[in-house]
Amino acid sequence: MSPVATLGAAAHPIWLWTRPEEVESAALDQLRNVASLPYIHHHVAVMPDVHLGYGATVGSVIALRDAVSPAAVGVDIGCGMAAARTNLTAADLPDDLGPLRAALEAAVPVGMTSHREPTARARRQDDLWSTFGALHPRVAGRLARAMNQLGTLGSGNHFLEVCLDTDDAVWIMLHSGSRNVGKELAEGHIRVAKQLEHNAGLADRDLAVFLAGTPEMAAYRHDLDWAQTYARRNRDLMLAAAVEALRGPLPGLRVPTPPADGPHARDRDFALVNCHHNYVAEEHHFGADVLVTRKGAISAREGEYGIIPGSMGTRSYLVRGRGNPDSFHSASHGAGRTMSRNRARRTFTVDDLAAQTRGVECRKDAGVLDEIPAAYKDIDTVLARQSDLVEIVAQLHAVLCVKG
Repeated sequence: MSPVATLGAAAHPIWLWTRPEEVESAALDQLRNVASLPYIHHHVAVMPDVHLGYGATVGSVIALRDAVSPAAVGVDIGCGMAAARTNLTAADLPDDLGPLRAALEAAVPVGMTSHREPTARARRQDDLWSTFGALHPRVAGRLARAMNQLGTLGSGNHFLEVCLDTDDAVWIMLHSGSRNVGKELAEGHIRVAKQLEHNAGLADRDLAVFLAGTPEMAAYRHDLDWAQTYARRNRDLMLAAAVEALRGPLPGLRVPTPPADGPHARDRDFALVNCHHNYVAEEHHFGADVLVTRKGAISAREGEYGIIPGSMGTRSYLVRGRGNPDSFHSASHGAGRTMSRNRARRTFTVDDLAAQTRGVECRKDAGVLDEIPAAYKDIDTVLARQSDLVEIVAQLHAVLCVKG
């Protein structure tokens, strides 16, 4: 199976796993700007959840030769998903899930809040804290904040859920990234890149790149790797905190232990997954070693597990990659928005939110109205468009959702 469509009027091909008429015109313009970069290798791959972003669209996979664009990674470096299948089933859950949500909200700070002091697990991340002083000067003096935010959810589309699969097994799933420190690092490096002379002629200066062999590239790659590690650990610590919080009301709860070589899915029956969807990786595609940026996209190498979430009140999916070379071994990171947050707030009411999240224990107030399911694309359509990229391993639906 090939991409659904290709987009013309660009210096390099743009391959889409969606129909161009379903992508807003501003996002199509962004894609053409991306494809005009002289460092593009072969083509730009566009996932079915594509929508407007800063500089580069969310849902784009870009392979560059000897260059990297910080805006093509995004400001939430290392943002991604984690999920674990527990040993419990739906029958083990109480009828009233309110106390479970309260326990999770007490254990995992959400929104703008953080831990008042680093948790014991956060203190043990010595490799992060011992190298903090070598990061971009923009985060100087923010070590305490970074330590306090490790193991916290954030706001926006970040969430922590208790889900059931089609066999009624209970899963814990969450979505978060590198918190304020990742944002500050990204914005600091984007500002540096935009000032470099070789970026003066770009169609969009927001797509400014660093070039291989330069001190600016080395500094960005150093900070990028640090923030990606921070983001992955952030999800690890929240998952551990969520399990501990739920063991109070659910004392028999167990989840897999991460293997020594890092968190990943081990089998369908007892799975643990932790994957980025805003990041950079060194990979080999179409005969060349390249730097691949996935902004709102997951790696989907053959046999590799990933998570593609829907929205509050809809389904999410554990998937396994098919290793399709046309997408640079990638797939979508979620459903993708159909409207901005401001437009969602103007369009829908709290009653609409309550109706669309019926059956889910979650906030149903104006503070999360911009996350209403109708503001997102239909997750099943998004999955159908990329059947050549991933296969579905498990279908999950939320019964409890925590948001900031």
